[in-house]
Amino acid sequence: MTMTEVGDSVRHVHSVLGESVSTPVEIRSARASSALFAVHSRPARRILAEVGLEPVVPLPGRALCALAFVRYVDGDLGPYHEFAVSLLCRGSGGSRTAGAYIHWLPVNQRFTCAAGRAIWGFPKEVTDIDLDMAGPGTHGTVRVAGRHAITLHTDRGAPVPATFGAASVDAYTARDGVLRRTPWRMHPTGVRMRPGGARVELGDHPVAEELRELGLPGTALSTSHVNTLRMSFEDAEEVA
Repeated sequence: MTMTEVGDSVRHVHSVLGESVSTPVEIRSARASSALFAVHSRPARRILAEVGLEPVVPLPGRALCALAFVRYVDGDLGPYHEFAVSLLCRGSGGSRTAGAYIHWLPVNQRFTCAAGRAIWGFPKEVTDIDLDMAGPGTHGTVRVAGRHAITLHTDRGAPVPATFGAASVDAYTARDGVLRRTPWRMHPTGVRMRPGGARVELGDHPVAEELRELGLPGTALSTSHVNTLRMSFEDAEEVA
């Protein structure tokens, strides 16, 4: 990694598959559909304890898990499709700051896979992702080496105010025994939401078995669709 100065800011330059990637990485246009579920807290706690995190528990025995499909249209890592499994978490020791632990992050392009793993420690792998966002809902399927992992269908819902959803979130990742935290900023427009509105089908891949242990498939708390999503990802910081 090298550093360059741009105006008053310093940008870090990473080498990925022979190409240069500067951070913060900017995503200028993406579309996203997601569903939020209340899952069993015991398996969620076990997953998070392995990396030194704790689940957010809104109700006794319940943790929060988000499933999301994203179509990246214009960004520093090129166009690609992505699926995410994340758990809402806090740092160990009673920290009140919530973040998202990225448990699984399949993508359908080699370059973004290599960049995600090298720069942030994201648990990316190249898979087959069939994603349709053209209809009244979003329908996506992930297959790994021909094995069905998950299919998720989400409905659009009703429009919400334009300012809804802008946020800065800490994304946590664990790779090679190192826990990392990445500042992740989101600026959505064209947001639609509704209660429920998600249907999940799980296959025979090991990740599907993990999701069954968490209590999926089940009834979603809510679903959301973002027509245009801008994002930026800072460099990852190692967490003691």
